[in-house]
Amino acid sequence: MSVKMETSNPHILVIPYPAQGHVFPLMELSHNLARHGFKISFANTDFNHQRIINAFGKEVDENGLVHLVSIPDGLEDGEDRNQIGKLTEALSQVMPRELKEFIVKVNRTEDDKITCVLADLSMGWALDVAAELGIRAAAFCSCSVVQLVLSLSIPKLIDDGLIDENGFPINKHKMFQLSATMPAVHVTNFAWLNIDSTAQKFIFHFMKGKKKLVDRADWVLCNSSLDLEPEGFTLVPKVLPIGPLSASNRLGKLSGNFWPEDTSCLKWLDQQPPGSVIYVAFGSFTAFDKFQFQELALGLELSQRPFLWVVRPDITNGEHDLYPEGFQERVAGQGKMVGWAPQGAVLAHPSIACFISHCGWNSTIEGVSNGVPFLCWPYFADQFLNESYISDIWKVGLKFNKDERGIITREEIKTKVQQLLGDEKYEARAVELKEMVTRCVNEGGSSNRIFKNFTEWMKS
Repeated sequence: MSVKMETSNPHILVIPYPAQGHVFPLMELSHNLARHGFKISFANTDFNHQRIINAFGKEVDENGLVHLVSIPDGLEDGEDRNQIGKLTEALSQVMPRELKEFIVKVNRTEDDKITCVLADLSMGWALDVAAELGIRAAAFCSCSVVQLVLSLSIPKLIDDGLIDENGFPINKHKMFQLSATMPAVHVTNFAWLNIDSTAQKFIFHFMKGKKKLVDRADWVLCNSSLDLEPEGFTLVPKVLPIGPLSASNRLGKLSGNFWPEDTSCLKWLDQQPPGSVIYVAFGSFTAFDKFQFQELALGLELSQRPFLWVVRPDITNGEHDLYPEGFQERVAGQGKMVGWAPQGAVLAHPSIACFISHCGWNSTIEGVSNGVPFLCWPYFADQFLNESYISDIWKVGLKFNKDERGIITREEIKTKVQQLLGDEKYEARAVELKEMVTRCVNEGGSSNRIFKNFTEWMKS
């Protein structure tokens, strides 16, 4: 049942899954909706709300268009929120009740009543809460549409004998591909198998449940475009491609980052020659052991190219002083390391030559939107599928090969950098892809039209 809206500015409650890669695109989408006259309340967990406040200080809500609110996540202080299974379970047990109380309170006391819930598909229980309160609901998919189709295909994968009832591959040597024009993934790299070994079964059944959520939502928005994934969108007509969500649309300074951005790297990039810098960033989750971290450092040094490397405080599981001996002194004139970077601005910078990336969907989309070729270093979840898109389908990047120890060596890094940057076809193809997705979001493009139709539906 949907509610007739009395106000010309509907009030949308946006609910991201509490991970950086989910908060960030939904924040971008919130800014785009705010520009269309919607009032937005953005509901982080208490824990992440505090992280964003700490990262942004007074600038956090300067334009007043995206109002930050928070709800408890069900975990105690000090519990490890990187354990995805444990976190997801706690969320689904505690947050529905908290969310319902929050909406009821707002709608009892404020003139601007919440008229729509826009929830991350990984927070699908929020759609049930909306239905219970008679509020319309849409969902948001933070991965590629092909990854979503793969989740929706789980019953068929079981029937076809590819995986068992708990998602484990029956033949570990198979590659899986939905069709010849879609990315292939090794069956041992299905998203649920490389998330959190203690919670694989739970995550698998959680992902299997997404079919019900897609059926339940009025619409599912996806940060992708028809041109990037034409076949995927024909398979799920209810999923609307409205991307790439562009960082350039941002209002004020609020980006939903959990770490303070070090903008000094932009001034450093200004001093580098055009198309010369290797940008290295692995998102918010990837962690390295000491040996692999050092091989990466030495590989960047060996490349003899300028590099900008994002080294999160927790990238090596809390171990300190991990750089190879003398490395920082030797690369002082060659490289710059920062704790967190304004990635949209970095990738748009003319000095960037390529992107060594974990292939998270946001990073993939941002790299594509800026015409930057990739070197792929996937870590977990859907990143192996995205790597296949980048290297096999769109052909805008290369994969690294691991040695018999499972290590990407310094020589491999140097070789692949030379191979990627020594062949003009990768850059040419990346620029072509950038022009294609830019047309999608420009006036009259497919994503632009679909987004406008969605906003009209919200206001109707």
